[in-house]
Amino acid sequence: MSSFFKLSYNPQAFRTSLVVTLSAFALDLLFFQLIIPSNIEGINVIVLSIIYYLILFLIIRYSIEIYIKLYLERGVKKVLDELNEEILKDTYDEKDLEKLTLNLIQKARERTSEINVLKDQENYRREFLGNISHELKTPLFTIQGYILTLVEGAMKDKKVREKYLKRAAKGVERLIAIVKDLDLITQFESGIKTVDKTDFNVFDLIDNTFELMEFESEKNTISLNYDKDYSEPIFVNADQERILQVLTNLVVNSLKYGTENGFTKVSVEDFNNDKIIVKVADNGEGIDEQHLPRLFERFYRIDKNRSRKKGGSGLGLSIVKHIIEAHQEQIFVKSDLGIGTEFSFTLQKSNSRQIEP
Repeated sequence: MSSFFKLSYNPQAFRTSLVVTLSAFALDLLFFQLIIPSNIEGINVIVLSIIYYLILFLIIRYSIEIYIKLYLERGVKKVLDELNEEILKDTYDEKDLEKLTLNLIQKARERTSEINVLKDQENYRREFLGNISHELKTPLFTIQGYILTLVEGAMKDKKVREKYLKRAAKGVERLIAIVKDLDLITQFESGIKTVDKTDFNVFDLIDNTFELMEFESEKNTISLNYDKDYSEPIFVNADQERILQVLTNLVVNSLKYGTENGFTKVSVEDFNNDKIIVKVADNGEGIDEQHLPRLFERFYRIDKNRSRKKGGSGLGLSIVKHIIEAHQEQIFVKSDLGIGTEFSFTLQKSNSRQIEP
């Protein structure tokens, strides 16, 4: 309350009040002491009073407007002064209060957006650390359990020893797979790992994938074939080994979450004049739409318990995305829960019409 009585607390308000008061005093002196004679008629006094208050109103109106403009302008500039020079360089010399305010609002929105991104990244980091610790903890505890059992006496039993050592070896293999996949993703992200592009027939690569996955396909009673007969070869320019890895990961996922007596079909179509699109479609479990935006994140699992029972490092789709992006190509996914899923990616067509065997 003490600041309320300090006229110097707000210099702009003090000056505005002083201008209004002095103006009112000057008008009163002018109209009612100097201009109006003692014998003037009453009607003229009323008219002059109206003119007096009208002029006073205009003075008050413009004084307050000037005060508000100056006050806000200085307030906005004071906020801008607290921002760094990079933000300030386009706004500091701005004379128009409206533009100045709009610039400040824009900068505030940009900062809010940046803060939201940082929050999302922090949440992602927390979730990633939780996921990777769980992924590493599971095989480590499995290995520890088998080895401790052997150390505590089971080593003498040959059958138990062999069984537990094999299971511990599987746990080690899973750890190695996780570390290798993480290392591969890190190399792609840092630019250390690059793609070695060559020209090859994409159908040869797909046939190779079918051969590699034949046993898995039969074990899951899921047919694995093309969507139709392709008579002509289609040559692409890409890293053959990495694209084989992409196709293998996508087919493995399709077989892993497919339905009994279901199908996985691979198709190849023109995407545009320079690119083709390879599609891997199935009639499996499907994926809820809410999971699709995060499907390519590291260790992201739709159903964590179910996914871990199915095996895998949880990095397959993330690797697929990094390989396709390293080719400067696009990857897509669409899915309907209970109907099936389709992954697709583009590849650059080869300039060569024919490749020498």
